[in-house]
Amino acid sequence: MRTSRTFKVLFRQIKARGKNETAPIYVRITVNGKRVEFSTDLYYPIDEWNSKISRAMGRNADARALNDELDNIYVEIKKCYEALVKEGRYVTAQMVKARYLGTDHSGETILGLSKYHYDKSIGKLKEGTLKNYKTTERYLTDFLIKDLKILDLPLDYIRYEFIVDFEAFLRNPKNHFNKRQPLKNNGLMKHIERLNKLMNFAFKLGWIEKHPFERYELKFTKFKNGFLTKMQLEAIETVELDIPKLSCVRDVFVFCCYTGLAYIDVKKLTKQNLVMGIDGNMWLSLYRQKSDELVKIPLLKKAEAILEVYEGFEDSERLLPVYSNQKMNTYLKEIAGLCKIDIKVTCHVARHTFATTVTLSNGVPIATVSKLLGHAKLSTTQIYANVVEKKLQDDMNKLQETLNGVRETA
Repeated sequence: MRTSRTFKVLFRQIKARGKNETAPIYVRITVNGKRVEFSTDLYYPIDEWNSKISRAMGRNADARALNDELDNIYVEIKKCYEALVKEGRYVTAQMVKARYLGTDHSGETILGLSKYHYDKSIGKLKEGTLKNYKTTERYLTDFLIKDLKILDLPLDYIRYEFIVDFEAFLRNPKNHFNKRQPLKNNGLMKHIERLNKLMNFAFKLGWIEKHPFERYELKFTKFKNGFLTKMQLEAIETVELDIPKLSCVRDVFVFCCYTGLAYIDVKKLTKQNLVMGIDGNMWLSLYRQKSDELVKIPLLKKAEAILEVYEGFEDSERLLPVYSNQKMNTYLKEIAGLCKIDIKVTCHVARHTFATTVTLSNGVPIATVSKLLGHAKLSTTQIYANVVEKKLQDDMNKLQETLNGVRETA
């Protein structure tokens, strides 16, 4: 059954945008009741325009020239509409406009979209994020070649089925780039998520009419954020370490536990980040590497004491001697073993420990913790609040004491 379509083109003068007694001529395209409008870049005297017939009045040379030009525009727009219909497309007014203006990207491909997105994101996204998009593009290229036996694919052909097949491709260990560290669920979901963002980008650009992820659900595995208890943190702070490198790694880790800084942020700390706070004490002021959010952190005494130990080390501008992330985590594993701590201790555990054991468990409001962590959204911080069971217990005990007191005085 063939669906009937309505197609109209109307020219109108916008008097409100007029100047010097002339006003611009706009063209309105309507397809199936939905319309789009844009300027023809043509101006004509307001008192010589006939709004009923959408043309210039009279038979003088200027009127004939304008009407001929409008007729030509109509013919070209109609050709664009007919071409889209012939291609079997679901035609919209926006698509006709894009085809007429030469901004039609109906022939764009998935790899072409990936390259366009990458080029437009340079300077906007972090280098690591851009690298991740390139890795996703490599997986897409492999998928197209190995499974679909093609070099590229038009965006119009990407449907729900394509996403499901791409996920299945990623779940096959034979297709993983690093055989020693195969993709796990959350890793492959990140590639699907980046494909989703690429298609959302194409949708916003008007390159596709329907988003293929409309019915798809990303399924990430949720993990509890590991953190040290008060006793575990004290064990790491007080354990005797005879090896200098272990002692150094422990100090950097403890510093992060009392400041909430991520590995990359503490590694880049310099004397420029030390400022005098509004309370007259030393604060840290920095922009987070991950989110570019400004963070201001009042230094707790334990963190300040660690900075004093390493003040002016190796005549460096850096505040602390920080090893590579890999070495830090290797040495932390050794330290955790000496302290008989049974969870996997990494640099990022320090940030979680600050959020839970150091701040939330001690009654610091979650909004304050969110600011200290440099989170753009409070909802990001709330994942830590869910695991502070001791704080919940303390609050309920205080409530019970209050209720008991109310009963006794009643």
